[in-house]
Amino acid sequence: MRKKWLIFIVLLLAVPYVRAQGHQGETSFDWGWLFARYGWQADGTRIPEPVSPEQYAFDDSGWRKLDLPHDWGIEGPFRPDLEGFTGKLPWKGIGWYRKHFRIPAKDKGKQYYLDFDGAMANAEVWLNGEKVGDRPYGYISFRVDLTPHIRWGEENVVAVRLNTEKLGSRWYPGAGIYRHVRLVVTDPVHVAQWGVFVTTPHITDEEGKVSVNVKIQNDGPVETECSYTVDIYELNTDDVRGKKVAVSPSRKLVLPSDVSGSDSVLLKVAFPKRWSLEHTNRYMASVKVFRNKKKVDVYEVPFGFRTIQFTHDNGFLLNGKRVQINGTCNHHDLGALGAAVNEAALKRQLMILKSFGCNALRTSHNPPAPELLTLADKLGFLVMDEAFDCWGVGKKEYDYGALFPKWHERDIESLVCRDRNHPSVILWSTGNEVEEQYHPESGMARHLTEVVHRFDNTRPVTFGASYPSKSAMNGTELQVDVHGMNYAAGVYGGPYFYGEFLNKEGHEYLSGYSSESSSTMSSRGEYFPRRFHVSSYDLNEPGWGGLPDQEFAALDRYPGICGEFVWTGFDYLGEPTPYNSDNSVLLNHVAALSEEEMEQQKKALEDIEKNRPTSRSSYFGIVDLAGFPKDRYYLYQSRWLPQLPMVHILPHWNFPDKEGEVIPVFVYTSGDEAELFLNGKSLGKKKKQAYEYRLRWEDVIYQPGELKAVAYKHGQKWAETEVRTTGRAVKLKLTPDKTSIKADGDDLVFVKVSFLDEKGDEVPVAENLVSCTLNGAGRIVATDNGDPTCLIPFSSPVRPAFNGLLLAVVKAERGHKGMLHFVAEAEGLEKAELDIQIETGYRKKR
Repeated sequence: MRKKWLIFIVLLLAVPYVRAQGHQGETSFDWGWLFARYGWQADGTRIPEPVSPEQYAFDDSGWRKLDLPHDWGIEGPFRPDLEGFTGKLPWKGIGWYRKHFRIPAKDKGKQYYLDFDGAMANAEVWLNGEKVGDRPYGYISFRVDLTPHIRWGEENVVAVRLNTEKLGSRWYPGAGIYRHVRLVVTDPVHVAQWGVFVTTPHITDEEGKVSVNVKIQNDGPVETECSYTVDIYELNTDDVRGKKVAVSPSRKLVLPSDVSGSDSVLLKVAFPKRWSLEHTNRYMASVKVFRNKKKVDVYEVPFGFRTIQFTHDNGFLLNGKRVQINGTCNHHDLGALGAAVNEAALKRQLMILKSFGCNALRTSHNPPAPELLTLADKLGFLVMDEAFDCWGVGKKEYDYGALFPKWHERDIESLVCRDRNHPSVILWSTGNEVEEQYHPESGMARHLTEVVHRFDNTRPVTFGASYPSKSAMNGTELQVDVHGMNYAAGVYGGPYFYGEFLNKEGHEYLSGYSSESSSTMSSRGEYFPRRFHVSSYDLNEPGWGGLPDQEFAALDRYPGICGEFVWTGFDYLGEPTPYNSDNSVLLNHVAALSEEEMEQQKKALEDIEKNRPTSRSSYFGIVDLAGFPKDRYYLYQSRWLPQLPMVHILPHWNFPDKEGEVIPVFVYTSGDEAELFLNGKSLGKKKKQAYEYRLRWEDVIYQPGELKAVAYKHGQKWAETEVRTTGRAVKLKLTPDKTSIKADGDDLVFVKVSFLDEKGDEVPVAENLVSCTLNGAGRIVATDNGDPTCLIPFSSPVRPAFNGLLLAVVKAERGHKGMLHFVAEAEGLEKAELDIQIETGYRKKR
């Protein structure tokens, strides 16, 4: 049985990996792993680790078979006794992964590496019982060298131990080898890991100069002479090369054994196509390495021509033109899929963000998956690439504060060298709401800025200051290149920033932006909230936050501010403020609260704890955890896409128990005025006043029927919409994000389930129990409804809808053909069915 399994593994290793950057011929190492969990278990019991699971001969025949990426924490179940701030999921434990594979004897003399995009957390790696590396920070990418301990022509066993029991987090971090792993096979003379750095120091319409720095490693036993060339190609959005536009002459290097050497070439590209948010033009630098006139390595790096500038008086400039940063902060989980990275899910999230005008991402508060940056390059997003949540002073036991002294320089190097070729990356952020911001004498902010600039001096360095009116005047702000301010609308939204701040010596040209804004809280579709829910009238904010309108007004008053990153684009697992049942968020913002506010917050937490909320995910998102827009989506859309004709009414109009009562009605529109009609009768026109971003009819008397809004812009009709009182739900409706799926074992289809009444109108209050089934070579990997209080495991195919909606996530089995048939059923309703075509002829991509 073992022999057949090994043959299967070898076949899997032959699948090519189409990479964002790296060596040609890298292969996925995701498939065919074995897994066992020890330490804390999902049910709260403990299982002791066996003796030496890293050893070659260890019996793993009873371990679970799985493919990567894998997050053991998302498997649940949710437990009400666990902490809300990490999602009430049992992610703490000790996980072991093993994989058996063969390496051909003919490859002896080559170099073999494993590249991990991220492993949560405290990773230790062995090959054939010999330790080959470790990396404690779960968000960082790293490489281990397998070569010295390979059994050539025989079975090899790689073992990985992860320990999240010694991990502190303020949100759900995930657990396991949750990002991709690749096998890298090279000649002893090869381009080093992340060893190509491309910059574009001069760009005009007629010519672009490309500087390519190449670092070549000699892992051979003797001094070696080698050479390299660089070719530049146009690159399309599918990563397919176009025409060759530049070629370098051959360059020689002499490298002693076990030494790397660096060299640079400067090339010229005629009539370069710039990368922008609207036109995501990219190029490919292909580096070829030769030894004894034989090509021994090819390393390819996408890049883009673009210029960036942060100014103190005109905001952010991309290619010389002002671009308002309309950004969102996002944690790394993918909702019901947990932390396990999936490109289809990431792309879906980015397309949803783009649909309401978001053009920038903050990777809060850690290095992202590489796939996110590649998608940002292709789809047109700006990225603030963040390293840490804390520096030497931690926020939780076993968080990065414990790692900082030993690891921060190495982790910054890995982050910057991995991500510095992405045109989407415009800022390096070294931290978030760090205690050291109040102690400029430590010079820590300056030190970290200098560490980043060792590896990239083409982009500015920043961090998110949690209390700008204190830290912005103490000198810390001068230790970074651009000043990031969390929740600062009241700071730069007055004379403070443009008066006292910018007039201070040394501040004359300092640029600023809102690194974290708003934190408005809401539950989708809730207007008169149930227990542990927050109203979707978008008027609820925590003590440290603010409403979107306040940030909009401050940015309109002070256009020198570069823009904002809203907390958050999506709801995320953990931090269910205001129902945390913990003090993690409170303590993180303690500097911003008065003693009276502190006492109020502590009393609120005590009251919450008495009722132990079931909340397991946040309420901050503009979009809920399942990817369904909240009302706030349309407020931001009206602001960030002013040329898009749109108008949105809230609330829905299904309130049978409130007939004759007053129900406020809000209208969000990109127009400048709107008229509201109830059952054909005008309730009057309202026009936006200065610094007003939503229109309100506060005294509407509820009666069933139709509520209609007609929006106008510059006196002309702009857009209209309506909400209607519906009948009861009589049937289900399915809306997939696509109707075909790749048979690569990674691709996903997201199916929205909604409810229709007898007239065909969607019923916004339906919460029927829905059962989902799938026939064919595939499976339902998760369901969700966007309800932050729902503790049904995401793997369950049976779930109640929440305010009219439910999501099912479908995957096809690898290598299969045919059709998937999806069915959704609810008692007493007409079921809905959907066919999804399985595509063949796939290639595994990342």
